[in-house]
Amino acid sequence: MSSVMNGGIGAPTEQVSAEAHRVGRYLEWLIVGCVVFVLTGAFHLHFMLTAGDWDFWLDWKDREYWVTLTPVMAIMFCGAAHYILWQHFRLPFGATLVCTLLVIAEWIVRYVGWHGWSHYPINLVTPAYFTAGALAMDAILLLSGSWVITGIFGASLFGLLFFPSNWAWLGAFHVPAEANGLVMTLADLIGFENIRTGTPEYIRIIERGTLRTFGQHSTPVSAFFSAFLCTLMYWIWWFVGKAFSTVKYIKGGGL
Repeated sequence: MSSVMNGGIGAPTEQVSAEAHRVGRYLEWLIVGCVVFVLTGAFHLHFMLTAGDWDFWLDWKDREYWVTLTPVMAIMFCGAAHYILWQHFRLPFGATLVCTLLVIAEWIVRYVGWHGWSHYPINLVTPAYFTAGALAMDAILLLSGSWVITGIFGASLFGLLFFPSNWAWLGAFHVPAEANGLVMTLADLIGFENIRTGTPEYIRIIERGTLRTFGQHSTPVSAFFSAFLCTLMYWIWWFVGKAFSTVKYIKGGGL
């Protein structure tokens, strides 16, 4: 049997190859874990700095600003992930992956930090879900293979499906209630009972009007406007993903 000399000790070639393969596999899983951890943290930080309070507090989840702003901020990382995973690996689940990682990170932070440590009720800080829109966008990318078509139809569905997919759990908190002679939603009542910072941005009423719980016409208008912005933002961040995942070589001079 042929052998190679490594530090003066003979070792079969097959044994060295198996050991190198095993170490390489461990390193690959380590790299994947680090990438997932960094991606989750980056998306969570980005989402908190952009969507911020509009998706954090229950009484801020209104039918105008929350419906418009939140999907636009969330689709940014989806567009970048689509380019990286689809162009380089032909994997069509980039949006579902990053949105799932975001929801997991949101639940960890809000349950441990805000519910467990600061004692806010968990329904006051429940995060939004993007699963329906992300699955639709991934499916369109898989079927079409085109980032243009995905931006037009997939990103639009990402914005349009956001409010309906969250209404299953949010609708119960938009039921009108009477408290101290005032008509408000249960979300508003929970917000008033849990005092936060005293800055004007937190003590003002986010959306003015009576019985705004029923949505009326502003919700679909906000959803369609969000769908339009999601299309533009998806294309922009597709090229952001391209810029960050492109390997460039610099030609060196002769020695």
